[in-house]
Amino acid sequence: MIKVLFVCLGNICRSPMAEAIFRDKVEKAGLTDKITVDSAGTGGWHIGEPPHKGTRKKLQELGISSQGLKGRQMTSQDLDQFDYIIGMDESNIENINKLAEQAPKANVRRLMDYINDMPVRDIPDPFFTGNFDEVHEMIDKGTDSLLEEICREKNIN
Repeated sequence: MIKVLFVCLGNICRSPMAEAIFRDKVEKAGLTDKITVDSAGTGGWHIGEPPHKGTRKKLQELGISSQGLKGRQMTSQDLDQFDYIIGMDESNIENINKLAEQAPKANVRRLMDYINDMPVRDIPDPFFTGNFDEVHEMIDKGTDSLLEEICREKNIN
């Protein structure tokens, strides 16, 4: 089983949106028996909380469920348990890499690193910008490329 973890700052906006969108793509591709998805935050402010109302609204518009999504903080154990740890911005990557010093096996990248023609590498935090549409567009493109790369790397059809 291939395990993917999406990570942002508080785990209420970007990473749960990425988790839900990627899970939906995995289900539609018939790959739920091969790929599992989760999300976490580098900070612990929103542990146990549902996604931000902007994230829930965007997912609802897309017909994607946010049910069962709850904020949690990333731990060093995640670095051993997940094959792909995908940060939303450079700050997330720096925080993940601080944990990775304890468990250097993790494959850590920003989601936008999977898109060659994307000039912007950081997905802005809609908790501060309020722009959930922009974040959705970036996550949608990034998760398409991520799924393609996983299928190519792992020889999954």
